[in-house]
Amino acid sequence: MTHHTGILFASAGPAHIVQFNAAKRIPYMTNPDSDGLFDNDWDDCGELSWTEDDWQKYLAAQETAVRDYIKHYDQLPATMQRIDEAARLMGWELTEDPASPDGTKEAEPIDEMDDDDIFDGDWDPYTLHRNPVYISTRALYLSLLAHWERAAAQPDRVPPALGISLQALLYRGNEQALQGVQALEMGDYTLAVLLFKKALRELNLTLARLNEADAIASPFVQRYRTYATPRLFDLREIWLRVMNECRQSHSGPTPLE
Repeated sequence: MTHHTGILFASAGPAHIVQFNAAKRIPYMTNPDSDGLFDNDWDDCGELSWTEDDWQKYLAAQETAVRDYIKHYDQLPATMQRIDEAARLMGWELTEDPASPDGTKEAEPIDEMDDDDIFDGDWDPYTLHRNPVYISTRALYLSLLAHWERAAAQPDRVPPALGISLQALLYRGNEQALQGVQALEMGDYTLAVLLFKKALRELNLTLARLNEADAIASPFVQRYRTYATPRLFDLREIWLRVMNECRQSHSGPTPLE
């Protein structure tokens, strides 16, 4: 059997699997079959009885996923498609059926399950923190912020105005992107595109700020620029793929503007 690369978009409802195409979409970004977090069969399962300690353990496990992602990313050579390979190493990949006679590739069908079977045994809730776009975006931004905070803490090497302005740009880009992920989770892909556009604007301003005169004059900042630029471009690639997925999900009678 021939295997094709696909990514699982973990969602509260049944998983939706789409294969990569020549444009290198990341199909775990969106779920066109979703009606949003607040309109699905999981509402029938009753209230989850978790204590604060249970949630603390759950959130700690999700932070481990963020650390695992950046560990995989950092260990890969910059010459590779690192976001694709890091996704594979994170297990965001499924096996798909060979191409159908018309040349399209179809995901393996998901076994039908009774509603009662879904909730048999132990299960973890699905939250924003398990979304691969959230994990990859948060991991890359945390690495960018951590390195810059260490650099900006040395005012003799980094002009204070540059330190403050660049950190603000990084925080704003991260915030807009994570709001975009929340819009994906709500099933509002038009809003998601708008928010990722805002994140892209902050990202482009970040790149521009690293190329201004005061940044170029500092060898310390130029080392950071060498570190940050590939990560910023990878973030941009992820978000552009998300936006492409969102637009394709709205390619019917009501296209996304």
